[in-house]
Amino acid sequence: MNSWRQVLAALANEKLRIVFAELVLEDARRRGVVVPGPKRTKALDQLAAAGLAVREDGWSPNPSIFRVLLEASGGTGRREGIERFLVAGRIDQYPANKRQRHELLGWIAGEAFTPGEELSEKEVNERLGRFTSDHVTLRRYLVDAELLERTRAGSVYSPVTDGSGER
Repeated sequence: MNSWRQVLAALANEKLRIVFAELVLEDARRRGVVVPGPKRTKALDQLAAAGLAVREDGWSPNPSIFRVLLEASGGTGRREGIERFLVAGRIDQYPANKRQRHELLGWIAGEAFTPGEELSEKEVNERLGRFTSDHVTLRRYLVDAELLERTRAGSVYSPVTDGSGER
């Protein structure tokens, strides 16, 4: 039986991954398997949560996840800083420590938002979708950490700055 490392290494190789995907699709077509709309949406969310897919301008596979997992498990040393809480740039877990959580949230705010911009809730959710499939919780954490603020009506969000344009 093959080890999980061999499987990940094979899937990290683009040509092998494409051939495997073709086999999977061919088998599904032969068996008449179709994933309908609502189930497809849920499946895509689960793939995103696992780091296998990302939603930017539509859905895309995230092939780097295989290399990231191999490197993370290969004894390459302990991950430092916020990297301990991320897999392929997506939140794997939130830090329990408040200072570390604030550091992670500050990094996300810096990556997702530009000082001075105003965004709708939908725009905020789309940007936060790069980091997690649970954008509602992440948005709440950013507001609670005072890194993102919203109007009283709750319809517009802005990154919080310290007055000098800095977060």
